[in-house]
Amino acid sequence: MKIQLSVKASKLQNVAGTFKGTSDPFAILTILANNRGAKPELVGKTEVIKNSLNPDWTATFTVDYELGTPMNVLVKVCDEVKKGENISMGSAVFCVGSVLGAKGNTKAQTIKGGGKIFIRAEKAKDAGSLRLRMSGVKLTNTDGYFNKSDPFYQFTKKEEGFRGTEWNIVHRSGYIKNDLNPVWPMDNIDLNVLCDGDLDKKFKLDVYDNEKSGDHEFMGGIETSVNQLVGAKGSVGFDLMKKGKKEGTLKIHMAEILQGGNAGTSKKFDVSAPPVKLPPPTAPPMEDMANFSIAPIPPRASFTDYISGGCEMNLCVAIDFTGSNGDPRKPGTLHYMGGEGRFRNDYERAISSIGSVLADFDHDKKFPVYGFGAKYGGTIQHCFQCGPTSEVDGVDGIIQAYRQTFSSGLVMSGPTVITEVLRTGAAFAVSSQEAAMAEGKQKYTTLLILTDGAVSDVAATARCINEIKNAPLSIVIVGIGSADFGAMQFLDDNASDIDIAQFVEFNAHKHDSGSLTNATLQEIPTQLESYFQRHGIMPNPPIQVEEEEIVVEAEEEEIDLTIDFGADGNNMSVSSGGVYVPPGAY
Repeated sequence: MKIQLSVKASKLQNVAGTFKGTSDPFAILTILANNRGAKPELVGKTEVIKNSLNPDWTATFTVDYELGTPMNVLVKVCDEVKKGENISMGSAVFCVGSVLGAKGNTKAQTIKGGGKIFIRAEKAKDAGSLRLRMSGVKLTNTDGYFNKSDPFYQFTKKEEGFRGTEWNIVHRSGYIKNDLNPVWPMDNIDLNVLCDGDLDKKFKLDVYDNEKSGDHEFMGGIETSVNQLVGAKGSVGFDLMKKGKKEGTLKIHMAEILQGGNAGTSKKFDVSAPPVKLPPPTAPPMEDMANFSIAPIPPRASFTDYISGGCEMNLCVAIDFTGSNGDPRKPGTLHYMGGEGRFRNDYERAISSIGSVLADFDHDKKFPVYGFGAKYGGTIQHCFQCGPTSEVDGVDGIIQAYRQTFSSGLVMSGPTVITEVLRTGAAFAVSSQEAAMAEGKQKYTTLLILTDGAVSDVAATARCINEIKNAPLSIVIVGIGSADFGAMQFLDDNASDIDIAQFVEFNAHKHDSGSLTNATLQEIPTQLESYFQRHGIMPNPPIQVEEEEIVVEAEEEEIDLTIDFGADGNNMSVSSGGVYVPPGAY
């Protein structure tokens, strides 16, 4: 999935030096390597904002993200120095999955020396672009008697930003020096950035006199839309207004809309008839499908749309306590509790790796933990609670509940039956979604089952999965150990006509936490989309947060990543060795 990242900072420390004014900050985004020896990937650089310790950069960056694949982005803020080396103002590392799962898809981190860096992750859209060429006619000079203004134009749009409702600069042209009749060069402007793809959405188009200090002087402006700009092509233009007085004319020489944002393969929209805004579609009864006429429908809602609308992802964990795992007191057995390191065995490693990714998308981080395949009081239990509470706190709570189960009086037994766990997980998923819907919210559940071998009755298990296929549920089965898991792969491939199950062998990814999470979680976004769309449930509007609601993490040790800049200050390369971020789970 394509994710759009944007950044801002607040209360930065001024590093310009004594009598040198205020810093001119810009930010560089870099994807850090997940493998030793790999090189960081430069994503891009924002514009420079003059004389500001609270920069809100307009530049956005698109990255390819997959649920379960670690992606850590380093945001480094620097003060631009025209003659000399740029000065670091601080840096922060963000996990993209964690940002996407946070409320409002936004997180922040305090930085060494003072200040905060904020990052937002949103769905990247391709709404096309506006090709625009304009000129100013008889602009009023704002540069005194002996000079002429250096005009540029900028677009600002109203949106829900880091501080609530605000007008944000989304595009700025270059300036024309000493000219009150400027002819600006052709510009291509991303329609998603400019107006969220809505050709009738109003925004401000203002002209400013460029000042070296960064305190640009307003020369006049208008409020308009893309359709109005296109309609004004070749006309007398717009009156630029300042405090109710005309301060010149803005003439439109070229304004056309290109679909897909690529001039080489683009198609022009017919803007004489703007697209009709359709209400959310509802699915007709199956018996009416034969006479159902096909009408234009909005784009397919994506995983990112649902997450941005506040959909939470619950996690349930079910653990195999059958006797085939071996005596947990003996080295070499699958539940052995005497292992070295943070995690004592492969069950714990799998729980931590997969649970840590999904926990980012659950705001309260409370998880039910079940066991199966053990006897209590001489009776086999195919689904029982692990730990003293019905839900535990966080991934560490799952690990503790798992460990506590061995001192609860169980007798590890058999056979391996997971149908009760499947039905319990499905019931939890349904009740969670119903409760969420009653409050205008959405919830989706992943059931993580960890087992050391094939189920005893494959056919019964397949029937059970087919019975619960319409629950808001994904099933992830991880095979621990070296048993023959062929029957489990059958469940992945053949249990239901609706794909809700995924099977992965832990040993195939034993030495790579990122590979394990990618293999186990890669199908969940599509399964989530499929559930909601089968049931006619559209995403909620994106959640907006005030700055005080944003999760702010404590500063971490800075990563020394040296960036070489080209002569123009824009061409960049990583000059230091590869920076490696080890997986946190193993």
